[in-house]
Amino acid sequence: MAANTKTSRKVARYAVPVAVAGVAAATVAMVPAFANAGGPDLPKVTAQQLIEKIAASDVQELSGTARISTDLGLPKIANGLLGGGGVATGSANPEEKVAQLASGTHTFRVAADGPDRQKLTFLDGKDEYSLIHNGDDVWGYASKSNEVFHEKNAGQGEHKAGDRLAASPQQLAQDVLKAAGTTTDVSVGDTAQVAGRDAYQLVLKPKQGGSTVGSVQIAVDAKNGVPLRVQLLSSQGGKPIVDAGFTQVAFSKPSADTFAFTPPKGAKVSEGTGEPGKGREGDHLKALESFPGLGGLTGGAGDKGEVKVLGEGWATVAQINTGAEKGLKDLENDKNAPKEAKQFLSMLGDKVTGKFGEGRVLSTRLVNALITNDGKVYVGAVTKDQLVKTADAAK
Repeated sequence: MAANTKTSRKVARYAVPVAVAGVAAATVAMVPAFANAGGPDLPKVTAQQLIEKIAASDVQELSGTARISTDLGLPKIANGLLGGGGVATGSANPEEKVAQLASGTHTFRVAADGPDRQKLTFLDGKDEYSLIHNGDDVWGYASKSNEVFHEKNAGQGEHKAGDRLAASPQQLAQDVLKAAGTTTDVSVGDTAQVAGRDAYQLVLKPKQGGSTVGSVQIAVDAKNGVPLRVQLLSSQGGKPIVDAGFTQVAFSKPSADTFAFTPPKGAKVSEGTGEPGKGREGDHLKALESFPGLGGLTGGAGDKGEVKVLGEGWATVAQINTGAEKGLKDLENDKNAPKEAKQFLSMLGDKVTGKFGEGRVLSTRLVNALITNDGKVYVGAVTKDQLVKTADAAK
């Protein structure tokens, strides 16, 4: 968990499912295992060999169709805060579009020609949204509103344009593997067919108890080492929390005009800053500022916004000191509290008590958050019981 603050915020803005998986994952302890029967008959490989195959893959040209389904089990109000509800909302801003991958099922065409040219076209409903990186230019186009987002020199410096296109199965797999260490067991699962191609499956499982993550499964093309699908599975079973993969793929050079874009006549064009989130640091948390117990999440004077990391690996929990002057009890007893604050309270689950005092838990299939009456928030990809245990140990 060595990512710095800027990197964490950038990932949260542009690839929310990846960010959540990254919080849960530690890295890989190489555990030799062999592919099982059940899929295509492929030569046996160890986990070490399969990871080396991924690392050695030099495929930079492809086109196809992919689908991502995300089921975090978020309350409806939380989906709204994350911008869920489909990509055809009218805005051309890439930040808003990619953030919507945090919920629901989305289909998109994908094309890539090296590190300087990529394109995603979202296909949800009759309205399309295209995100294009062509050299130093990034374009976002929403057909519903005829709005265009443009950013120049986007391929330079720390914040590269490719960061905005981090929803592909390849990038999801790379981010999960980068986030790994000695708290993870790795094996090779059953072989599979994905998008008509034979694949091995790399399986990552937490060694520790208490995680909401059961395993991460990465289907890897048996010929060229390209990750074709990534599935994040819950420790409680059920359908995958995140399931992202190609439904069709061809490893050939797309035509040059694939990445050409000219704003349509009459389109409203907005120019970006050349740096994701510049001038809007922490905007993804602004909607929570008015809620008691969360008001300091975006920073401020003194210790407000201070974050401590508790535990390690899959059991990592972040402790955030919000510095709130009023707690949940004050909200419950305040008849004049804003409607939005009352809605937030309704999202919270059962009351819990411990050495930390009293609090309530906001639960999803992947991430649980404990909000205490003294203005602290504990959040991690751990079960409610593990979260309470960690909060107690921190006192």
